[in-house]
Amino acid sequence: MGFEPPQRLVRALGEVHGERAAADWLARLPELINESLSANGPELALERVAAPGGRSSLVLLVRRADGTPAALKIAPAGAAPDLEQAALAHWNGWGAVRLLGSGGEALLLERLHPEVSLRSLPEAKALLEAAGTVRRLWVEPPDGHSFETVAERTGRCTDPMRAAAAADPALEPLVSAALAVREELVAHSPEVLLLHGNFRQSKVLAGERAPWLTVGPEPLVGERAYDLARLVRDRVEDLIASPGGPVTARRRINKLADSLDVDRERLHGWTLFRAVESGTRALTVGRRQEGELSLEFAGWL
Repeated sequence: MGFEPPQRLVRALGEVHGERAAADWLARLPELINESLSANGPELALERVAAPGGRSSLVLLVRRADGTPAALKIAPAGAAPDLEQAALAHWNGWGAVRLLGSGGEALLLERLHPEVSLRSLPEAKALLEAAGTVRRLWVEPPDGHSFETVAERTGRCTDPMRAAAAADPALEPLVSAALAVREELVAHSPEVLLLHGNFRQSKVLAGERAPWLTVGPEPLVGERAYDLARLVRDRVEDLIASPGGPVTARRRINKLADSLDVDRERLHGWTLFRAVESGTRALTVGRRQEGELSLEFAGWL
């Protein structure tokens, strides 16, 4: 099968996995697609590649033998598709896209509407729907699970953050503050629940069996405040452009925390850490505008 993978995916894979590894995986894609189509059903028909698609996987729109539309998601091993599969199987369609099967190196998922996410709604409505969706995902993890903890995942981020601060001393105050608050937060976690890991408005798509369903988890276990922290920073470009941005950001933290019975200070702390981590990581790979927006937002906190 000849096709061009979405450029958004090509760029992101190079940033995350390195140009060589990304190129090797992309070169194998035609073979992986054929294997995945065969492994997930003898009469699975390919319709088209979903574009612009995501940053970590290729999504193919397919149709099953009975005519049911579905999506086939193919991701490199570094994106931990096995953990995504485990989380989706545990949720079993509750608040998240339903896992229909797996085979080869792909997950077969129910078809949602990728062109309609919560970002298509006005901000207040989007946050309300996001809160109602994410709370469904916060359940006890399965016995014998292999998900990493919030402490483990964030711990891997600390050295790159320190390196970014060493390369640019102007970042040092924010990085030091973020690392200090992380140490306080991981010293005691109030709960151990299954989390989405990368929850934000663009990860919630319109569906048929439910109005909104979550996709693209990067699952881990820990406290809900960590999962909410990325949502607080949604539409950061609009917040930065607004004269009342700092006040709006703090109000958003309080509103989300109160609506989901999450501790305000812990949500504030994880929001700071995740904004600084995201900002320094973006700067490191050359996404300067994105990095600067995240760090300006962090400065408000």
